[in-house]
Amino acid sequence: DGVTFGNHERLLPAQKRGYYREYTVPTPGAANRGARRIVAGGAGAEFYYTGDHYRSFQRVRE
Repeated sequence: DGVTFGNHERLLPAQKRGYYREYTVPTPGAANRGARRIVAGGAGAEFYYTGDHYRSFQRVRE
């Protein structure tokens, strides 16, 4: 976790490579990492959640 997220789907705002990092959200009952992720951008300035392995994102706000 914490590896660079490439934004290859281009669903998040365009940024330079390395801006986004991805983290696994545990999926109960999944035999592997599952589909859920949090993507953090700008050293924690913004966060996005995907529950469908990068097909869609929701911005997480405080």
